Formats: sequence, C-alpha cells, structure tokens
Amino acid sequence: FHDSSVIPDGAEISSYLFRDTPKRYFFVVEEDNTPLAVTVTPCDAPLEWKLSVQELPEEASGEGSEPLEQQKHQITNEEGTELFSYKGNDVEYFVSASSPSGLYQLDLLSTEKDTHFKVYATTTPESDQPYPELPYDPRIDVTSLGRTTVTLAWKPSPTAFLLKQPIQYCIVINKEHNFKSLCAVEAKLSSDDAFMMAPKPGLDFSPFDFALFGFPSDNNSGKGFLKSSAKFGRQTSLKLRVDLHKVCIGNKNVFTVSDLKPDTQYYFDMFAVNTNTNMSTAYVGTFARTKEEAKQKTVELKDGKVTDVFIKRKGAKFLRFVPVSSHQKVTFSVHSCLDAVQIQVRRDGKLLLSQNVEGVRQFQFRGKAKAKYLIRLKGSKKGASMLKILATSRPNKQSFPSLPEDTRIKAFDKLRTCSMVTVAWLGTQERNKFCIYKREVDDNYNEEQKKREQNQCLGPDTRKKSEKVLCKYFHSQNIQKAVTTETIRGLQPGKSYLLDVYVIGHGGQSVKYQSKLVKMRKFC
Repeated sequence: FHDSSVIPDGAEISSYLFRDTPKRYFFVVEEDNTPLAVTVTPCDAPLEWKLSVQELPEEASGEGSEPLEQQKHQITNEEGTELFSYKGNDVEYFVSASSPSGLYQLDLLSTEKDTHFKVYATTTPESDQPYPELPYDPRIDVTSLGRTTVTLAWKPSPTAFLLKQPIQYCIVINKEHNFKSLCAVEAKLSSDDAFMMAPKPGLDFSPFDFALFGFPSDNNSGKGFLKSSAKFGRQTSLKLRVDLHKVCIGNKNVFTVSDLKPDTQYYFDMFAVNTNTNMSTAYVGTFARTKEEAKQKTVELKDGKVTDVFIKRKGAKFLRFVPVSSHQKVTFSVHSCLDAVQIQVRRDGKLLLSQNVEGVRQFQFRGKAKAKYLIRLKGSKKGASMLKILATSRPNKQSFPSLPEDTRIKAFDKLRTCSMVTVAWLGTQERNKFCIYKREVDDNYNEEQKKREQNQCLGPDTRKKSEKVLCKYFHSQNIQKAVTTETIRGLQPGKSYLLDVYVIGHGGQSVKYQSKLVKMRKFC
C-alpha cells in the first residue's frame, strides 16, 4: 500500500479508506500552464472525492519529499479552490490541458464501508498513456451460444496495434452483474465479510489482515490480490467466490467460455491490461443466457421481480406467472433491448394478447381467482433478442421508471448555434433521475444505424464518462407541465451529435428515451 500522503507523478497508487474517515493526498505542479490528469478508481464501494488547489509559498519547491512535507504542513488547514468533485462508484477523472502551479489536494471519503481504491496523477498525460485505449466500438459481441459454451469476440485496443504496447485481455464471468473496473473484480474475489474484521485506525496491520481484505501485499503488488501469505484467506476466497471467474488470455480477440450451466444467465466483462504498467481499461460488458436443455423449460416469474430473458434468433421462450389468489389486476412490463419481440399472453389457455413489442410497454389485465398466465416470447428473425420482463399483481410495484407517452427528445432549431443546442423532454408525476449524454457521430449517420447499434437495456453506466453532460431530478404534479430543458454547450461547428436521455427509477432500472440526432451550424 501507498502509505505516504504525497502522490508520485506518473504512477498509480493503491490505498484504503475506513468508513467515514476522510483521507487527503497532495502533489505539486511547479509551473503554470502544465497539463494535468487525475484518475480515481473505486474498488468495491462508492467514493466521494474532490480535487482542489492552493498557491505555493514563494520559497516552496517540489524537489524531494522534505520541502513538500514542510509546505504541506504549513497550509494543510487552508481551503483551496475546488476544481472538481465526484460521488459514485465509476472510474472518474479530471483532465486539464493547462493547469496553474500550486499544491493540489485530493480528498477522499467512503460513507458506505471500509474500502480500497486507486489513484493516478500525471503532468505528462499525452506521453504517459498508461491506461489502454478502447476501440471505437468497445462492446463485446456474443458470436456463438451453446448449452455450456459462449463465444465472445471484441475489437483490439489501439494501444496494442498502433502504439505497440504489450496488451493482454482478461475476461470476467459471473452470474450477478457487470463490473466497472478490474479493481472491483479483485475486491469481489476476496471475502465479502473480510471488512467486518478490519482493525480500527491506529491499530497494527498484519499480512494476514490484508489477505482477508483482498489487498495487494508489498511482495505481490503487481499480482492483484494476495494468494500466499495466509492459507486461510486463500481458502475463504475460493470457497465464497466459485461463481466469479477471471481468466487472462494474452492478446487474442476471440475466446470461448466453457463449462457453463445450461439455461443460465451469465455476465461477461473484458479488460484490456497494459502489462508494462499493470493498469487496465474496461470494455462495455454484456450478458447472455446459455441454451437450455433439449426439453423446453418454462421459467417461473416471481411477483415484482425483473427477469432477464435471452432468446436466440427465431427462438422462443415460455414464462409462467401465478399471482396470489386475491389479486385484482395483473400487470406485465416488458423492456425489449434490441429488435422487436412478439409476446403472447394466455390466461388458463385463453389468448388475451398477441402483438410485437419495441422499447418499453406495459399491459394490464383484470384479475381472476386462481388464474395462471402463460407468456410466450418469440425472437426476431434478424438475430438474438434480449429483454427484461416484470410481472406483478401489486398495483404500486413498478420496477421500471414511469415514462411519458412521448419519449422523444426535442431540439429547438432557433436556439441551435455552432457550439450549443437546447433540448427538452417530457417527464411524469413521479420524481426520477434523468441523465443526458452526447456523442459525436459521422455526417452520414442515419436512423437505421441508430436503431441497430445499441442495446436499449444497457444503462448510462456503459457510456464513456466524457460523453456525460449532466444528471438531474425532476417531476411535476401537473402532468401538462412535466417538461424540462437543458442547454448542451462546448460542441463543434458543423459536427453531428447523437443525444441520449436515460431515466433511472428507484429500483435502479434505467430506460433510454429515443435518441436525437442534431447537426451544429457551420457558420454563426
């Protein structure tokens, strides 16, 4: 662990936080107009962090650790100018092409639990490039699906074939969710309950403690997590994490995962790792359900629980829902991730519904005592289908966020300039979180590409941080006034942008509004 409060220039450090105990780090920028990049990677808990700067005393010098320690103690209690702050579990960064000289402070806090994290700071970001770069299309494709195997393919990192850096790819397979960083994976590979045994600040640590934490030791700092210091720690890790696997496969771009269970949902993540720096970047993760056994299996839907469904091309899936006998209404909410799927609903053998579904749709039926519902989902002829479905007999149980009837994003042509555009979209009477993202696209980008390109069920956590504009909460008791506007600035003249709005419900499920393509004016 990095136990100094001074961050070295151009090296990634690993450290830890106790819950509700803030930590502060320092580094010096000696000259004005210096490029600066700071990256913070939370490992297994959300972090709150902020970056601020103070003026250097005239006699201050960053050469050697002693002068920096002296000037740090001189002005530790002063509040500097805040440059950036963030709260969450994403890998987030601050980048400036021209920063003033000064003493920079990085303050971190974990309010959820004891955790560890990584920090990287550099004044030469253009030449360093320690994190592998992602390709233009950073998604993982499922190219083949069997009962016990899944074949994955992905585009290579430009860091490998353009910069000739040594890159290896590591695949992570589990049944719970996608991961945002390799650091988060390694934290999960260790015992979930290890932090219950964490010593309080000020007490001595031993290598045995770190083995249970899943933290790197001094003699194993490049290996991710401790495997040899504590025999008990290793056995605990293996015993608790049999459903989470990490395998590094060199520089191949195709890999078949084997020994999977039939008809089981798996999540796949890919990380490009620079073997020189041991620093990594996450591709956009995906999920898939392995093929079921030859006999058609009917999936039981649990009341109020979202179920992920994967359907092969031209395939079909059968679901069954048996509500409580005293129900008055039954509601089916369907979110089709890719192409349209056909849904049929039968109650006790009688056909109630048969139609194609795109995007998010909700169907409601009057209740009937001791009724049983059979849902048949038929996949697209174009390719595999993925969807999320929620069945409930509870009137207030809504896992997907509520949507207005019109989910278009409106761009105001008269307010469109060379560098900014004002957009509006509708909300509902329910208070939800809305996040807006922008992405530059080619001039020949069309509606067919827009429709074909993106899995609608992938939320904002799969987007690049540089594409994020803002997030906000809003609603209106008067549905006629449930509309909000935002001005997006910093755009380039003559360029085309794809704008996306995500609404995130209380249960964490997100739904994307219809994408909006805007082209900036060339001359203003």
